[in-house]
Amino acid sequence: MPTVFRFDGLRVVIYPNDHRPAHVHVKGAAGEAVFILHCPDGPPALRESFGFNGPELNKIEVELGGVLVTLCAEWRTIHGRY
Repeated sequence: MPTVFRFDGLRVVIYPNDHRPAHVHVKGAAGEAVFILHCPDGPPALRESFGFNGPELNKIEVELGGVLVTLCAEWRTIHGRY
């Protein structure tokens, strides 16, 4: 499972055998969240979360939005299409 970005002790992962639409799994000690990227223009949107609270999810969404271009490029590299 390729980690494509890290911040604040969290890993952002794109699974090679995953499905569309383009999305990332954010994993940390507190839990896991899945965000749809809405490539190529965003914004990222929460699909589901286990263990993170509202403020943490808001911070994650902002972080993902700041690197959206990179995340979408990684998705295309791994999966080809959004």
